[in-house]
Amino acid sequence: MIEIKRLTEFDEWLDGIKDNMTRIRLNRRLDKVQRGNWGDIKPLQDGVWEMREFFGAGWRMYYIQHGDGDKSTQQQDIDRAVKLSKTLED
Repeated sequence: MIEIKRLTEFDEWLDGIKDNMTRIRLNRRLDKVQRGNWGDIKPLQDGVWEMREFFGAGWRMYYIQHGDGDKSTQQQDIDRAVKLSKTLED
């Protein structure tokens, strides 16, 4: 399961949305992400990504992701993931 760390600023923004159904839908989207279903996402700049929702005003949530890599660090990333996996088993 993917861990989402929400900032106070984000929670205040979400709580400030007046339409209850919109808040529910955005929270459901975050629930899906936690289960690995990212849906429609788009890289922006400097490690910031956009999570897009196509209803109402066309809602967007912005996030950064830790724990990824590319081909140049693939073996290091795999080794780290295996090590982390073993610590979770303990």
